[in-house]
Amino acid sequence: MDFNKIIKENKTTVKNIIRLITKEENDDLEQEVFIKVLKNSDKYEERGSFKAWVSTVAKNVSRDYLKSSAYKNSINSDSDDLTINSIKDKRQTPESKFLSKQRQKIISKAVENLKPKLKEVIILTEFEDYSYEECARKLNCPIGTVKSRIYNAKQQLAKDLKDLL
Repeated sequence: MDFNKIIKENKTTVKNIIRLITKEENDDLEQEVFIKVLKNSDKYEERGSFKAWVSTVAKNVSRDYLKSSAYKNSINSDSDDLTINSIKDKRQTPESKFLSKQRQKIISKAVENLKPKLKEVIILTEFEDYSYEECARKLNCPIGTVKSRIYNAKQQLAKDLKDLL
């Protein structure tokens, strides 16, 4: 089992899960996830994908962190900066919600309008977080083809979405 390959293929997914659950970037948690994956790799049973197993480890580590005393102490800190940050109004205005939804609709429509093969690679790599290698295996095509399709899809999306950029 090539540990560097595991990190490379799962780094983005692990980062996103940690950010989603803890609402913060946390390199220590990311490192803890990969250490647990390494230590417990012999316990992995091939019932699902390896990526799904790594994701589960990341979710569990993130949830454990939120339950930990270190996290609770950082939340209960008397720091002025922390107090000010917790007071800030984080609600979106109706206008910003509307604009955000409109933007999402425009992007979704642009992706939908891509040629099927370009749409397929964009969805796999950008939305489902597949690596180029995983995408190539899933589509049963060379990695160069995947890279070419991604490039062409991004070029088309950039052209179609130039007003949003």
